Amino acid sequence: MQDWLARVGIKPILIYIGSSWETEYNERFNGTLRCEVLNAERFTTTKQAQIVINHWLKHCNHFRPHQSLNMRPLVPETLISSGTKLRG
Repeated sequence: MQDWLARVGIKPILIYIGSSWETEYNERFNGTLRCEVLNAERFTTTKQAQIVINHWLKHCNHFRPHQSLNMRPLVPETLISSGTKLRG
């Protein structure tokens, strides 16, 4: 696994064993991605997977309501189309 990560340019981060609070959001994201996209589609190429995942990410970030935001999207499309700069 370490060799593959290095080949594709990913640097792993280290977390403390048993620290579920450090991976809580990542695990939720990974589970949702797996359930809604990866298990629902059959990909024949990496490019095809990238296109579908990017489409899903755009939907999640700009259109899909989030309970923690009072059912508003994470980054409303109106902010993106108006050219509003987001602080990060």
